[in-house]
Amino acid sequence: MAEHDALIDENFPLFSRKPSSKPAITTTTTATIADNPSSDHTQFVKDTSSTANNTRLTFADLGLSDWALQTCKELGMKKPTPVQQHCIPHILAGEDVLGLAQTGSGKTAAFALPVLHRLAEDPYGVFCLVITPTRELAYQLAEQFRALGSCMNLRCAVIVGGMDMINQAQILMQRPHVVIATPGRIKVLIDQNPDVPAVFSNTKFLVLDEADRVLDVGFEEELRVVFNCLPKNRQTLLFSATMTDNLQSLLEVSANKAYFYAAYDGFETVETLKQQYIFIPKTVKDVYLIHILSRMEDMGIRSAIIFVSKCSRTCHLLGLLMEELDHDVAELHSHKSQSLRLSALHKFKSGKVSILLATDVASRGLDIPTVDLVVNYDIPRYPRDYVHRVGRTARAGRGGLAVSLITQNEVELIHDIEKEIGKKLEEFECKEKEVLENITKVFNARRVANMKFSDGGFDEIEKTRKAQKMKSLAEKGLLKKYKKRKRKTRVNKLAVE
Repeated sequence: MAEHDALIDENFPLFSRKPSSKPAITTTTTATIADNPSSDHTQFVKDTSSTANNTRLTFADLGLSDWALQTCKELGMKKPTPVQQHCIPHILAGEDVLGLAQTGSGKTAAFALPVLHRLAEDPYGVFCLVITPTRELAYQLAEQFRALGSCMNLRCAVIVGGMDMINQAQILMQRPHVVIATPGRIKVLIDQNPDVPAVFSNTKFLVLDEADRVLDVGFEEELRVVFNCLPKNRQTLLFSATMTDNLQSLLEVSANKAYFYAAYDGFETVETLKQQYIFIPKTVKDVYLIHILSRMEDMGIRSAIIFVSKCSRTCHLLGLLMEELDHDVAELHSHKSQSLRLSALHKFKSGKVSILLATDVASRGLDIPTVDLVVNYDIPRYPRDYVHRVGRTARAGRGGLAVSLITQNEVELIHDIEKEIGKKLEEFECKEKEVLENITKVFNARRVANMKFSDGGFDEIEKTRKAQKMKSLAEKGLLKKYKKRKRKTRVNKLAVE
């Protein structure tokens, strides 16, 4: 099954420094700490080395400042993770870095610590620009930057859609040290305010977090506008849990002095994650979901995230169903305003509700330690989306459970996922008779939920949003590409069915 079309070419201004020769990709199996990270090279060195010899390394061994070491100690970060061990020295040495590692492996600290280390040596704003694909992840990244920079009076700004643009422009003019933004909103501010581009004229670091998604089709115009405001001598850092054609293209077109750390090839999930499935008829999917959630307390599960397809309609309808069955849930999807999205996330993080219903806007980067269960209500069409979803649990060495509800039409999707991650999903044990005891109750609740949904005007909201999206794509010149991609998705779906 084809992934999204690549958008990167040799003219894409991501790595801006002048190349000296055509890059070559090599692989090394030696520990990167043993290498000289400041040595000159004009190629991407792909490092897939074993971490066995690095288990005794400390943050002090990586070259970080004393204040950073103290902060790590106060935050309970006892020793660097593999991605931190491999990438931090190369970032401190001034190299561009592409880091590929599992979800929950400490990628944020792998770039935030060296950025803050350099900022402390020469504090000014805007020192670092971080681009991330979702609003929720932008706010979380800001929290992590503030925690890691708590002793240095760090000024950090979040620039995302759904918030007042005049206020955001004023914040940028104050030149915060770190700006964390989504591509669309920062592009609009640059276009509409002639004073904003100059804010980034001396930016030292450009970071793309969840780089595979940021470089996906649809963000190309925004990224070109943003990158062209940045100085040529910046450092570019890309971090992701999954490799895609766009990231691979960067390795082929960039000849900068750069370092590529890959904890693995392809897609991978952590060993502490238990991955299971239930094969069920589509008509009783809701019944099985309610049964799983009713067992949360007995299974020792503190909180759960339920992922549905990209359709916000499914998420909202399922939320109404859960409400009818007296389950307190929070919903997170694109049809909610930014304030409501933040409110839903806050209620879930604080423990006021133990269940979060979400589309894939919640599948990237969110780090909530109490999440012990991820349920795939709908199976994602691409294996990389599965990896990011289940990565919301079993983070930082903790255990976790992922359960996928599979219907007949989704069997091939699961086989593709199993092939990519190199693991077979186990069957989730449940007794059919016990599950179906509540079928009448669930079906009655579904009828009520459908009526509330119809009366709530959701269809009109969805129609308006779709028209706005088509207009925006047309203005960007991306409408034909979008329609082509949608046709390809429909063909793939028909092939599966």
